[in-house]
Amino acid sequence: MKTMFFKNLARGFVIAGAVMALVSCDSSTAANDNQNTANPTAASPATDNPANPGNPTNPTDPATDPAQGGAGDPALNPADPAQQGTDSLVNPDDPWADPCVASSLPNACGDEPVHGMIDTILTPVSSSSEGIADPVPLSSSSASEIPASSAAEVSSSSEEAKPAVPKIFLANDKEEEKNYVEVEYKTNTGWDGEGILAYPKRLTDNPDQKHAVVVWGPGGGTKPSAYEGMIRRLASHGFVVVALKESPGNATQAIKALDWLDGLNKDSNSPLFGKLDMNTVGCSGHSMGGLESEQALIKDRRVLTAFLNNSGDWDGVGAMKVATDRTIAILYGEGGMERGNAENDYNNANVKAPACLIQMTGGKGTECYEVAPGRRECGYGHGSGSWDGMAATVAWMRWHLGGEEWRKADFVGTSGKYINGNIAGHDGKWKGQCKNF
Repeated sequence: MKTMFFKNLARGFVIAGAVMALVSCDSSTAANDNQNTANPTAASPATDNPANPGNPTNPTDPATDPAQGGAGDPALNPADPAQQGTDSLVNPDDPWADPCVASSLPNACGDEPVHGMIDTILTPVSSSSEGIADPVPLSSSSASEIPASSAAEVSSSSEEAKPAVPKIFLANDKEEEKNYVEVEYKTNTGWDGEGILAYPKRLTDNPDQKHAVVVWGPGGGTKPSAYEGMIRRLASHGFVVVALKESPGNATQAIKALDWLDGLNKDSNSPLFGKLDMNTVGCSGHSMGGLESEQALIKDRRVLTAFLNNSGDWDGVGAMKVATDRTIAILYGEGGMERGNAENDYNNANVKAPACLIQMTGGKGTECYEVAPGRRECGYGHGSGSWDGMAATVAWMRWHLGGEEWRKADFVGTSGKYINGNIAGHDGKWKGQCKNF
């Protein structure tokens, strides 16, 4: 028992001393590391034979330095049978006579798992082991530190990237039911001097940003001034709007209006000089103006989208001619005379372009449409889209021209603002459906 006590006690002293030596090691010790690596038996006085302190191993003597091929200190040779002591060889009155205790090597008595050596310090062997101090914790300076340059990189990488400037200027406010920026509104203008031009008074001054264009077509026999509310609403959201004098329904007026605007965009004396993106164009209109818009979408590649209000091709063959990289929407009133044209145009099986059909329902109007023999539906009529429903046109243009992709959920799906939502500020609900998106 005494032998085991001294064995464990000695191990504790040796390992505790080694830990403390590591902590208190100064720069001079670090400077000697290279020399000690070349001569492991001279690493520290602890490698000398504690049983014979007057005769330390000579690190420069080949006869005693194992690293130089000599026999070395026999007390440090684990292959020596004399060092593999047993209780029968130990003098109980002289604990240092036990080679296991005398050796400074932690495995002098045979290899032992690492946790066994740690347990020698952390686990009391007997009441006398209480005097062994706990291992000294490593200095905080030994913890890994981020170099100054690395810290700077982390700081800079954590900064949020500035958002890219949108290609198309839009009013910051997003509610399509309201007017926002101040508008310049000019009458008796256009390619024929009988149209209307409206645009934000403060045009973008960012060279990387332009204004999208919207062409508005009036209904048959109706002056463009009758749609001032729609024209101003679109312009107040950031669009440059040109309203036609009339809508023949074959795109001739719309194309001439776009050519006229293109000239202003290239004229250094024009307030619109360099402000327009003539490849980001939408067309919209009421009744015959809707047909003018649909044909412009089919015939002019500058036009990306069309929104038909209370309209639709008479033969139901308009939307089927729209290219698949363009979009079209058709809005109609539940009681409007255009209902059949709108539904037939959208429902044509040959329509391959992304398309939506939007109905206004629950209106208090007296217009009625005979949906089947002896059955009529009354309410929102032929003029509903351009007035009570104008918000839908604005939202569509902000999506397809302004790039507000989040608005897709308002139109496409099973539930959304223009699918089954309330008509803001008016009676009834929207009833929408889409395909090919």
